[in-house]
Amino acid sequence: MIILGIDPGLTRTGYSILSIVKDRPKLIDYGVIEPNKNDNLSKRLLSIYTDINELIEIYSPNILSIEDIFYGRNVKSALLLGQARGIAFLCAAKVDIPVYEFSAKKVKQAVTGNGNADKTQLQYMIKQIFKLEYLPSPLDASDAIGIALCYIYQNKINEL
Repeated sequence: MIILGIDPGLTRTGYSILSIVKDRPKLIDYGVIEPNKNDNLSKRLLSIYTDINELIEIYSPNILSIEDIFYGRNVKSALLLGQARGIAFLCAAKVDIPVYEFSAKKVKQAVTGNGNADKTQLQYMIKQIFKLEYLPSPLDASDAIGIALCYIYQNKINEL
């Protein structure tokens, strides 16, 4: 089983690719999609769409795990974030990949044991879980790893 984790954003969309090997998560790839910040919204969304489609073509994930929208005070930010999320949903729907959504709090709880952990605590736990030499960065990428891990932990996936 392959899980594509997405931390959506218009300036940076974090992604991760995880698999299950011998009942344990294995980190295959991670990084960020960074559309040109000088491009208009349409072109940035197209860039995110193109790159997520490429990840799907390369890795053939079975699941897309994505961070849910945080409902803060800034409605405009939430609406813009929703557009980036919509792109990820569209990419998954095109190839019939089920999508699972998790709040940031649920991701932090699943990975660190503390739903109020900060991003650096999540980053540190990911380094420990995967025995990485360095902290995975940038934070958008480590968040995407946490989002994919949350799916695995919430569903107690065994090797298929």
